[in-house]
Amino acid sequence: MGFINTIDWMQLLRCFVVGGILCVIGQILIDKTKLTPARILVAYVTIGVLLGGLGIYKHLVDFAGSGATVPLTGFGYNLSKGTIEAVKENGLIGAFTGGLKASAGGIAAAVFFGYIASLISKPKIKKQ
Repeated sequence: MGFINTIDWMQLLRCFVVGGILCVIGQILIDKTKLTPARILVAYVTIGVLLGGLGIYKHLVDFAGSGATVPLTGFGYNLSKGTIEAVKENGLIGAFTGGLKASAGGIAAAVFFGYIASLISKPKIKKQ
């Protein structure tokens, strides 16, 4: 019973609501615009980078935790945060290495689990 008492239910709710809002916005963009999912994903990462670089996205991360870091905007934020830190430490070369270094674990996990999913699932070709 001790574990249940240590859960911060308000943080869990903020995480769920913010992550859900980000997903709802993406779904509305898919349903109501002619934007392709790929363009929406790139837009989410770019928005995360811009808001992270301006220091705005950190406030959302502080408020919502994983609700802000798990979606693709969080990936963009992680890229900008890593780049800023690497530039402070290594100068100009950090602009090229910082983002990838900061997000290497997530990228490696995505490749690994994507490969596992491709082995398990059976692809279906859409009929036109």
